[in-house]
Amino acid sequence: MKLSDLAKGSSVLLGVIVAGYVSTSYVDQHLATPVKTTSAPTNGLGPSACVDEDGSWKNWPWPNVPALSPKC
Repeated sequence: MKLSDLAKGSSVLLGVIVAGYVSTSYVDQHLATPVKTTSAPTNGLGPSACVDEDGSWKNWPWPNVPALSPKC
């Protein structure tokens, strides 16, 4: 392996890492929506995720959902 090949590979790897960080920051800022609730939280941490009777998730703004959440 030549030194120039190592430099090219290192710069590509660094570029991928920086692009991943920037895109993650962008998604966190612009696509995450806060949960709007009508009731005040009782423990100060906010409402926890739960499964409604129809199987939909409540109080969980993210696309992934926690396993074994309680029913509402």
